Amino acid sequence: MIRTYLLIAFISLSLISLAQDANPEIDSLKTILASQKNDSLKVNTLIELGTLHLSTDINKAFNYGIQAQALAGQVNYRKGLGYALKLIGISYGLKNNNFEADKQFKASLAVFESINFKEGISNILNNLGTLNYNLGEDAKSIEYYLKSLKIAEEINNKLRIGTGLVNIGNVYSNKPATTDMAIDYFRKALPIFQEINYTEGIGTASVNIGEIYFNKGMYDSALTFFQTSIKMYESTADAALALSYIGEIYAEKNDFDNAFIYHNQAVEVTERLGAQQYLAQSLLSMGKTQMKKGDLPKSIETYQRAQAISEKINAKQEIKKAYQALADTYAKAGKFKDAYNYESLLTQIKDTLYNTAEDKKIQQLQFNADIDKKEAQINLQELTIQRQKIVTYATGISGVLLLILAVGSYNRYKFVRRTNKIIQAERDRSKELLLNILPEETARELETNGSAQSRYYESATVLFTDFKGFSTIAGKLPPQELVAELNDYFMAFDEIMGNHNLEKIKTIGDAYMCAGGIPTANNTHPLDAVHAALEMQGYMFKKNAARKDKNQEGWKLRVGIHTGPIVAGVVGKKKYAYDIWGDTVNIASRMESNGEAGKVNISASTYQRIKEYYQCLYRGKVTAKNIGEVDMYFIESKITNQVPQIR
Repeated sequence: MIRTYLLIAFISLSLISLAQDANPEIDSLKTILASQKNDSLKVNTLIELGTLHLSTDINKAFNYGIQAQALAGQVNYRKGLGYALKLIGISYGLKNNNFEADKQFKASLAVFESINFKEGISNILNNLGTLNYNLGEDAKSIEYYLKSLKIAEEINNKLRIGTGLVNIGNVYSNKPATTDMAIDYFRKALPIFQEINYTEGIGTASVNIGEIYFNKGMYDSALTFFQTSIKMYESTADAALALSYIGEIYAEKNDFDNAFIYHNQAVEVTERLGAQQYLAQSLLSMGKTQMKKGDLPKSIETYQRAQAISEKINAKQEIKKAYQALADTYAKAGKFKDAYNYESLLTQIKDTLYNTAEDKKIQQLQFNADIDKKEAQINLQELTIQRQKIVTYATGISGVLLLILAVGSYNRYKFVRRTNKIIQAERDRSKELLLNILPEETARELETNGSAQSRYYESATVLFTDFKGFSTIAGKLPPQELVAELNDYFMAFDEIMGNHNLEKIKTIGDAYMCAGGIPTANNTHPLDAVHAALEMQGYMFKKNAARKDKNQEGWKLRVGIHTGPIVAGVVGKKKYAYDIWGDTVNIASRMESNGEAGKVNISASTYQRIKEYYQCLYRGKVTAKNIGEVDMYFIESKITNQVPQIR
């Protein structure tokens, strides 16, 4: 339950839904808004209004973000556009729509990067890190957090430095082997928050350090930090986490009277403030202590209350924890039928993109029917034995039957757990295969919605290559050697694409096609493509030198590049493929076919975007179908000290 800074900047989210009859600040801003002209000030007012509604009415917050986005675009207010997109992303995040939140944050990041607004860049990188953290993508989340922290340190923004340190610590706290690193990050954040007197940051860092010490069994150290956190979060729902952990510390010492004093405080403060998610967390902690005490019926009752609240607010992490706790508690109580039911619910909540296989559903129905039938048989037999007053015989038969039922239920319970592990492994394998075929953003959309929408890109760069004289080469080599050689080149090209933020589209025979600026739009794609093309030709030069040493014929590569609008999307039903369409693709192909081996041939459109960074040689015009004549240029040399560091 370690706390993460989800969406720091306009709002400090505690996910509390308070009933507010009126908000003077909102009313005041609405009055100002009614009299404002359509300018940047009105954009800021819309964003402020949306931010204030995030903790009370997400839909209103979202609508204000949409209005701010439209007006910012109309008046060309770039910073306002970035913050409007961020507000929309926060709204999606609070609705648990991580795909859309990710999309909006990346759009916001692109805007802030275009105006070099470092505070905004740091902010959005942090938010993207948290989204990936919540999705279990630890490597990606820490990459975003580290980028955010680096920028925050450059501009000496101590709030964001502390935030970055805490969030990096959160990632390291996920694995026992790196918890010491997590504590180091939390301890670095704590004095920074203390210096700027940021109470929420102090409370967060303290409770996170306390939780690690708690998990290590260092209860006295943990208690010190939990008490600091409670002091910072006094009378707020954020104090509930530390209160619950103190309750569990007393439970570990078998001091259940004091344990329940703290558990009850956590439940009381979350109930009073209407913090439903924190209330569910507090109840889960209380249920754990009740189970440790041995009061299994009370523990089950508390867990079921946490389950009901979590399901009502669709808090998936808490739902999963409630299902797991109930499955374990029922198993400990010997009620394996109930344990099995909750284990099945747990399987479903772990990944809502997948449903249990049909035969598994049938097994579950059959299992439930068998149990009902056996229970009826037992009841009927006990009634008959009672009438015959053969008490001893009845006890023996009932005991044997109940033992058979319990053993059968337990075996079924173990079978389901093993099956779940197999299913999860297959899901992970399917996801990995999908990511090998499609861009990550597109794959996630396909998993979430069952389909992926085609998108229009106003500006993207397409790169084409093929090998000159390939037919001649193919005629001189055995098929296996030809394919192996071609595969070596394409594998090298794949690595180069990854280094330069380009998306591989496909190979067609000896041709290779990729594109920049998709699926996530950016402003660097023309330079990315040129850098990649030059690196490809550099690789060919080294490869051919090695072949010459072996008295082997060299392979000669032509490269063509064009920048313009395209449409990108997923085609196919049984075998998915990510592809691109439009005149830009055709012109890039013409640039390649009219190029020369060892050279990079670019169109005038690409030339206009890279001419400040590279010396180019004008080659004349080429006719492209449906387009007309297009100017061509060879990349000659880099203009000294002008090529920017793209990443």
